[in-house]
Amino acid sequence: MRKPYLETGRVVGTHGVRGELRVQPWSDSPAFLTGFRALYLDEKGGNALRIERARVHGNLVLIKAAGVDSIEAAEALRGKVLYLDRRDIRLEEGRHFIQDLIGCRVLDADSGEELGILSEVSATGANDVWHIKREGKEYLVPAIPDVIVSVDVDGEEIRLRPLKGIFDDAD
Repeated sequence: MRKPYLETGRVVGTHGVRGELRVQPWSDSPAFLTGFRALYLDEKGGNALRIERARVHGNLVLIKAAGVDSIEAAEALRGKVLYLDRRDIRLEEGRHFIQDLIGCRVLDADSGEELGILSEVSATGANDVWHIKREGKEYLVPAIPDVIVSVDVDGEEIRLRPLKGIFDDAD
């Protein structure tokens, strides 16, 4: 099931004395977080933070939120997870939020055999790697076009054509 609000980062500290938040982004690029007018402190969209400005600072994002005007107010938010409203995002065709993929059943595109459940996604330099769990074992599958045949997030199902040898010990 698609969540309406998605985890997008964590407040890891403060910056300066005027209430700026240091945020560790959970996205492909820190710049992704600089385009939002609001982020939320609640997974149901409650406690909106109206964003006055945001900028990349190394691998973090510095965010100035309305009403957070002192180091004390910013410090009170340390450790909080920030959420974004899914409606504020337009993904390119064929791209998906990792949070939507986790928990999907993974099937062999040719035989229909269930290969397991997608449990984790690791970012590597060249491509993501999908962790598929089945009966206590974990299989690592490169998330590349030659392998991934289809993704149906609403149906919670992924079909792939695995590279030779990846699931050989599954029998």
